[in-house]
Amino acid sequence: MGAGRMLAAAVLAAALLAGCGRGGEESLLDKPTLVVGVRPDLPGLGLRNSAGGYEGFDIDVARYVGRRLGKKIQFIQVLASERLPVLTSGRADLVLATLSVTPERKTRIAFAGPYYMSHQDVLVRTDERGVKGVRDLSGRRFCAVEGADPIQRLRALSGMTARTVPARSYDECMGMIKARTVDAITTNDVILAGLIRREGKGFRLVNARISEQNTGIGIRQGDVEGCEALNKVITGMYQDGTAERLMHKWFGGTGLDLSIIEVPQFEGCV
Repeated sequence: MGAGRMLAAAVLAAALLAGCGRGGEESLLDKPTLVVGVRPDLPGLGLRNSAGGYEGFDIDVARYVGRRLGKKIQFIQVLASERLPVLTSGRADLVLATLSVTPERKTRIAFAGPYYMSHQDVLVRTDERGVKGVRDLSGRRFCAVEGADPIQRLRALSGMTARTVPARSYDECMGMIKARTVDAITTNDVILAGLIRREGKGFRLVNARISEQNTGIGIRQGDVEGCEALNKVITGMYQDGTAERLMHKWFGGTGLDLSIIEVPQFEGCV
């Protein structure tokens, strides 16, 4: 083999080895622009505004990530049922869309973070004065959004039963609770707090704290280097006070407990 061919073969082998080091996939760190899937329908978290842009806690976190990594950010909207497919299909590099870390989801995608630890809670009308805890709602009607799984966790509580009314979005759930066709909505407390913030009055949190919900940044599997870089950014976000500032910016005054804001325990990058 000539010297030229030997050099070309060596370059090709090095390239193949570099690709194998990242599972044969391009890392998010290699991209100048990161496509980020966000919710368009959750006030306080991810909402598409009248100007066509996005606003909310998840949006601000995504922009912070972009600045710290030196990347441009391009948002695309995803509904609850689209959050995993948008990653597995390659349409998005990251998903920041109230995506709870679960064992089932980890078989399909990977997670950085979590970047926020929330609890499942319950939203009721303020005139439901007899509701002091979640079991006071046993047998009542709960709105259930397609693609989310809090109703199953609710029913797992000892002695708890619930009737479910399906909906496509939390806006639809809010319409139902205003019309009194449902009695409550249950999901992550930050989602509920965002809805309360938008409404201004008429609704409150039960402060049920049913279960911890670790909200992570969804990424494609195999990008360990990208995951570790994101975890460093999340740590910095808490250490420099950004996380606390954003939590109070978007959820202050809603009844959400903001007394303890600390770095969540990371899942680990594998």
